[in-house]
Amino acid sequence: MKLSDYIIDFLVEEGVTHIFEVCGGALGHIIDSLYDRTDISSVPMHHEMAAAIAAEGYSRVSGNVGVAMATSGPGATNLITGIGSCFFDSIPSLFITGQVNTYEFKFDKDVRQIGFQETDIVSIVKPIVKDAEIITDEKCIKYTLEKYIHTARDGRPGPVLLDIPLNIQRADIDPSKISSYENINIFNESIDSEIIKDILKFISESSRPVILAGGGIRLSHAEEEILKFVDKTGIPVVTSLMGLDAFPHDHESFVGMIGTYGNRHANLTLANADLLIVLGSRLDTRQTGTIAESFARGAKIIHVDIDPSELNNKIKSDISINSDVKMFLMELNENIGKQTREKLEPWQNTIKTFKKKYPHFKEPINEDIHPNHLMHKLSEFLPEDAIICVDVGQNQMWASQSIEIKKSQRFLTQGGMASIGSALPMAIGASFAQPNKTIVVITGDGGFQLNTQELQTVFHHNLPIKIVLLNNHSYGMIRQFQEQYFDCRFQSTGRGYSCPDFQKVVTAYGIDSMQINSNNEINGVFKRLFNDKSPMFLEVLINPDHKALPKLSVNMPLEDQEPLLPFDELRSNMFIDVLRRNEENED
Repeated sequence: MKLSDYIIDFLVEEGVTHIFEVCGGALGHIIDSLYDRTDISSVPMHHEMAAAIAAEGYSRVSGNVGVAMATSGPGATNLITGIGSCFFDSIPSLFITGQVNTYEFKFDKDVRQIGFQETDIVSIVKPIVKDAEIITDEKCIKYTLEKYIHTARDGRPGPVLLDIPLNIQRADIDPSKISSYENINIFNESIDSEIIKDILKFISESSRPVILAGGGIRLSHAEEEILKFVDKTGIPVVTSLMGLDAFPHDHESFVGMIGTYGNRHANLTLANADLLIVLGSRLDTRQTGTIAESFARGAKIIHVDIDPSELNNKIKSDISINSDVKMFLMELNENIGKQTREKLEPWQNTIKTFKKKYPHFKEPINEDIHPNHLMHKLSEFLPEDAIICVDVGQNQMWASQSIEIKKSQRFLTQGGMASIGSALPMAIGASFAQPNKTIVVITGDGGFQLNTQELQTVFHHNLPIKIVLLNNHSYGMIRQFQEQYFDCRFQSTGRGYSCPDFQKVVTAYGIDSMQINSNNEINGVFKRLFNDKSPMFLEVLINPDHKALPKLSVNMPLEDQEPLLPFDELRSNMFIDVLRRNEENED
């Protein structure tokens, strides 16, 4: 059979239902092998970056490997942003690039290029993939595909890339006569029983425990296990940005998101903990602040992560466990009995006080739309099983601070690569993975312009994607930095920046469009937005002076966000010693 036909058959057997691609000459045979297939669909996108991010969204929602394809040269290099995001956020994915014939490829020759659009994509992406290879022998295709799908899923998931030259794509093979890959090194580490005993002892001795739920909860499919653990123990839960949908926000133990732009009440909760159980989070600077020694300084720390390199990296833990989070929680749940809730009541009451004193939104006092209140109101109208895809920038922070996520809802956003413009292609991939669910895009006027072309993909497939664009006529997050650090010199965020009339742009793509600029319009427009499953666009005009707050500045502990609380008030909130502010912070 033709090798390109075998590739498609293989992907079908692996449960892949959609491939996101932009066609090109060097991809010709693989594209042709998709023609008239009824068991798998090709989704032609309008930019390769969008195709890569759509594959990311598909994987995040389906739990399966996401697949994107592009031609050689510019097609392959345009995939890089999406590949990097899958690497940093641990998304299992396969990227297939076409390549010039092997007899046109330069290999070790001391020339820049031989074949048209020839580019050594394998060398370029090596730092941001789990593995990458150019196929130069058609007899290796079966072994390599099996190995790479296993690699993408195994341990800490991530992307792999196969570069396939044209003459290899069209080669004739007999799959029954070429070698296969034997799956080995499946992560199956058992946890020492003595460590489990130590953890149970830590929990029993703690009066202010906190769980930090990270992105590893969803990646390991541990949502039910963490619920079971929390219901047994009553331990409060904070999340990282990537773990925001790992735990239902209407659960009595949910507190909020921590970090630089975290909820103030959540940061205070973590800062006061005497025991911190970190589940599937790498504890990056956006979570801990820049002063590592100030993070959870009054707590014993238990850190669980599937990647050993993320343990005891910046934050030193008392117990480090290299394990799949679901496996860890299953073992812990088997060994822990239902805990006495009364012991934690004072701690839970303290957290309730924090949440009441420092809410994640405020009721409006005039018709000016405040983004945090808008996100809170959006939560009231979201379908129970909605998938929320959030862009990067101020809109990401407002959404993560104030959207209230239910158990069956998803919150998808990029953490590590954090590319503006990612929400729309992410939503497209999610929609193909879950075609019966409403997908909501939250984006800004700056980021939306980076992938506006994918409105055609939404229109072409009539995808049930609802786009909410917060328009402050600025790159708002950078403007906020410029106001704080550069004396309001708004170069390229105000001066030199502009955006089009989005009502005209979106309407030109055949998608219904609305616009609001006052609070009294919110309820009505959200009712209309979710009245049916057709694609729709809502532009919300907001004041450019609205900032993403609270915000943690450099060289400040997690609990001391701007706008700064009076120092006596901060001290009254703390069970542990308060770190002094320097004069610069006070000013």
